[in-house]
Amino acid sequence: MKNYGIIMAGGKGTRLKPVTNIINKHLLNIYNKPMIFYPLSLLIYTGIKNILIICNKKEDEVLFRNILDASRRKHNLKINYKIQSNLGGGIAEGLILAKSFIEQCDKCLFILGDNFFYGRLFPNLIKQYLNKKNKNSYIFLSSVSNPQDYGIAYFKKNKLTNIIEKPKNPTSNLAVTGLYLYNKNVLNILSNIKPSKRNELEITSVNNLLLKQKKLDCIKIGRGTVWFDLGTYENIYNCSEFIRILEKRQGILISNL
Repeated sequence: MKNYGIIMAGGKGTRLKPVTNIINKHLLNIYNKPMIFYPLSLLIYTGIKNILIICNKKEDEVLFRNILDASRRKHNLKINYKIQSNLGGGIAEGLILAKSFIEQCDKCLFILGDNFFYGRLFPNLIKQYLNKKNKNSYIFLSSVSNPQDYGIAYFKKNKLTNIIEKPKNPTSNLAVTGLYLYNKNVLNILSNIKPSKRNELEITSVNNLLLKQKKLDCIKIGRGTVWFDLGTYENIYNCSEFIRILEKRQGILISNL
């Protein structure tokens, strides 16, 4: 199987202003490493070597190249870059920008650059689905205490039936994390995605269309894996403290690229 990885490292960083007025949020430190190190390390742990990073502008690309060059050489990675000049284009636009990249692979691990995952067995879980010989795509779900802030997965008789973006009265607490495993056939539906009320191409629209075509399944990451959405200062602080405690207590370095 030929598996590639994509990191979405653009966006406006609205929730982290004013600092994101002058720096791409994925270059902010999470404890002792730049944010981009954490999603990149997850791709490396799953055995992916061919990676596309989507960022806002050429200046960001230069910064990413500089900060990741040693890791690229150390792990023998092939890292390409694509510019998303339309900052309000939405996450799904990243798949459109990556079309020629995705066409070259069988499956693609698509991760938002502000997502942190930690679990000893988690990379192996991902590998199992990367190596499955089917044409399904997968979303990764995690229980949350504030489901109204996320895309939420709904089930009927244990079967995934719908994903609702930021429901006002949620009856499920299973959030869609910023990690997606797409079969290359996802490219066939992208032209059918319409802009949302926010005038963005939403990743939830992509996933619901795949679900309607019976090409989407889900993976519940469970209690053994920690997930942080690093789009807020509170989560940056909490994740930094989580990493600090683990590194100090266990004498290990997390995502030490």
